[in-house]
Amino acid sequence: MTGGFVGRAAELDRLSALLGRVGSAARDLPGVAVALRGRRRVGKSRLVEVFCERAGVPFVFFQASQSQSAAAGRAAFAEAIRWSSLPGRESFAEGMTWPSWSAFFRQLTDTLPSDQTSVLVIDELPWLLEADPALEGELQTAWDRGLSRKPVLLVLIGSDLAMMERLDDYRRPFHQRATVMVLPALNPTEVGALLSCSPAEAIDACLVTGGLPLICQEWEQGQGLWDFLRAALRDPTSALLVSGERSLAAEFPAELQAQAVLSAVGAGSRTWKHIREELVTGSGRQIADSSLANALRTLEAKRVIAVDAPLSAKSSGTDRRYRIADPYLRFYLAFLKRGLPLVERGRGDLALLSIERSWQSWRGTAVEPVVREALLRMLPGLGFPEVAAVGGWWTRSNNVEIDLVGMDSGTSVALAGSIKWHETQPFNRADYADLLRDTGSLPGAKDEMKLIAVTRTGTAAADAPITCLGPQDLLTAWQ
Repeated sequence: MTGGFVGRAAELDRLSALLGRVGSAARDLPGVAVALRGRRRVGKSRLVEVFCERAGVPFVFFQASQSQSAAAGRAAFAEAIRWSSLPGRESFAEGMTWPSWSAFFRQLTDTLPSDQTSVLVIDELPWLLEADPALEGELQTAWDRGLSRKPVLLVLIGSDLAMMERLDDYRRPFHQRATVMVLPALNPTEVGALLSCSPAEAIDACLVTGGLPLICQEWEQGQGLWDFLRAALRDPTSALLVSGERSLAAEFPAELQAQAVLSAVGAGSRTWKHIREELVTGSGRQIADSSLANALRTLEAKRVIAVDAPLSAKSSGTDRRYRIADPYLRFYLAFLKRGLPLVERGRGDLALLSIERSWQSWRGTAVEPVVREALLRMLPGLGFPEVAAVGGWWTRSNNVEIDLVGMDSGTSVALAGSIKWHETQPFNRADYADLLRDTGSLPGAKDEMKLIAVTRTGTAAADAPITCLGPQDLLTAWQ
């Protein structure tokens, strides 16, 4: 397995296709820009590095640093150019300074070759924009007036999903100047193929690794979940342990309140009330409603947490539940963050014991977003092309809860279902009776509504007349 871009053949092909457009006679200007975004540690930088190495054209790869001043950023960029394969790189002599990004980009434009294709990569663009908000407009001007007139592929990379999305907003300077490309984590099908494991084991592996290539590469083919965890928890430097710490440090370097709220959600607190109680328990002091609201808004804006609302024919913005959006970070915050001191003392066995004790309960909840995403992809092929959203439904008191609800674009409930992710137990008659009872409270439920069960075994008892889907069925969603 080669580092960082396993399972990325389609993405490499797409970058190659964009490179092929550079200098095309069908285009008004020779330059092409692409904005690549994705969660931290999904392999964006490595993907582009491999692409550049294979492209066979001159390239410069600049990676910005966090909390770096604009002047320091330009100096580091110049250093990257001096070490690049650009034919005119010597024009960026050591010790040179530039009063602005505009001046820097003018010299860079003059340096880029006019008679051959080149690649210009700016990695972690959001960190540069944080240091100098004016850079966004200066980059647009530089692209329109100079860079796009050279046969260059400009690759802009960012892990701050919200900021990279805003880059293409119609109100922003760089709007529609770059092709948007999103690099997701490896999906369960890709993880299963990479690890040579069964569909059920592939889904478990996705819940633990989040589909992050760097972690998946530490998981030996054919290795079971507990053997992998046992080996990883012996090594404080394993990717499984350090990826979460590095992601949080990069995402929230100074936002301590947001980190505390994130830890509360990661520990299992999903409602406003329970998050607040967890924070009070942890700090021993009350937290103002405004502070909690601001922290939740920050986390949601950064796409670090997701907010779920009950899905039914009677829409409601109340009774919201919070969850960690990234599967790996969900596992890290639930188990690894607090287990890290044990690992560092050489007692990874105790950290593993903690995971084993809570695994069944934690996995039963953690698998729900995976199942819902898979169903949303699968339902058109199952005869439900009208389903536009898949979620769950619950009452304010939580005395009734339905794991799966499929809605059309209006107010009709097309299906409802239950997730039972046990090791060996099928969906039984009692589970079926519970689902029937609960759907009686579901707004918009009809007698002809389809009922489904999703189980880890892929089976339902003969006396439970319900359509049952298993791990193999779910994996077809990504094929």
